[in-house]
Amino acid sequence: MDKAATIVDLDEFDRKIIAALVEDGRMTVTDLAALVGLSKTPCQVRLKRLIETGVIHGFRAIVDPAKLGMDHVAFAEVKLSDTREAALREFNAAVRRIAEVEECHMIASSFDYLLKVRTADIRRYRMVMGEKISALPHVASTSTFVAMETVLDAGGRRK
Repeated sequence: MDKAATIVDLDEFDRKIIAALVEDGRMTVTDLAALVGLSKTPCQVRLKRLIETGVIHGFRAIVDPAKLGMDHVAFAEVKLSDTREAALREFNAAVRRIAEVEECHMIASSFDYLLKVRTADIRRYRMVMGEKISALPHVASTSTFVAMETVLDAGGRRK
């Protein structure tokens, strides 16, 4: 079975480790162990298991998109002309190649996908929509919603 699909049994220490690393993924194992109430070696063993079982996929930097000049966020609803499995696979593979698409979710609604698209400005978004998203396989129509403010982001940080 795919390890991503397997539910991993977690105890209170595992959950504390995960919560601590979500807040600060750069903390040392020594600091992590002290924070969760374990000695260093058992904490390392648990951390290794959480990584090996896929509970923790990795560690990454959380950047401020505004400081990179990429603070324009739009959400695009995408309706497909064909929703058979082969068409969905084709769309999924193609949308993954668009760098400006931060997230793509298949939706149970009157449309098929919801995309989170990040660009420098509305002009660049228009280009991405016209040249990349609209050109994806099986796209029948799109509708855009522009975010005016981010209140809570994927990192769990409140703005």
